[in-house]
Amino acid sequence: MMRMIPNGPKAAPYAPVTRSDQAAGENVIAIDRFRNRRSLSPLRQAEAYWTALCGETGVPRRSQVDPRGLSNILQNTFILERVAPRVARFRLAGALLEDLAGMDVRGIPFTALFSDAARVEAGSLLERVFSAPHVAELRLTQAGSPGRSAGEGRMLLLPLATDDGEIARALGVLVADGGCGRLPCRFDITDRILRPVTADPQDHAPTPPAPTVAPEPQGFAEPRADFGAASHLRLVK
Repeated sequence: MMRMIPNGPKAAPYAPVTRSDQAAGENVIAIDRFRNRRSLSPLRQAEAYWTALCGETGVPRRSQVDPRGLSNILQNTFILERVAPRVARFRLAGALLEDLAGMDVRGIPFTALFSDAARVEAGSLLERVFSAPHVAELRLTQAGSPGRSAGEGRMLLLPLATDDGEIARALGVLVADGGCGRLPCRFDITDRILRPVTADPQDHAPTPPAPTVAPEPQGFAEPRADFGAASHLRLVK
């Protein structure tokens, strides 16, 4: 497992953001634990790993993320790819996401995890993560209904940059309490916290080198193309 860098960039304190982005002075939203005290350590571990990778830009590159650094929470982890404003799709996802969705989520929209009433807000939060950028932490709930169990969840979205510098990826972590029954989960967003990503070169350690990737990566690592000795290039859509 990749070691954490203890003297990484300083994280700005969380500040609450209401649905209407009202003026400051509101009480901090307490989303540090489930009602039944279940641990949210996967979220904290992922953010510590992400923070350790931050360089002067304040946003790590997708190529820096090594699944070995998140090996014990891979089932909770996913990677999003931005495809349009307010729209992202799952590029990779752990077993928990597939269990909640009842299917392989790769390629499906991020908003598919949410109820119809929450999808507009989910898209708006995506845009804040990618364009500002922000770190987003969400409290999720699902009311019980025939074929679908009541449940609660927490989600963390951490922006990532491509090798070209575009913020078009996100590292996500989901912790859910309880199953979904016969039907796929569809969450509502009950609370959210948005924290802007700031870049202060004096507060950031140098960007760590990209980790060495094993020839056959495991976990949620994406397969790498082997170009071999091809005599021509192909355009893959």
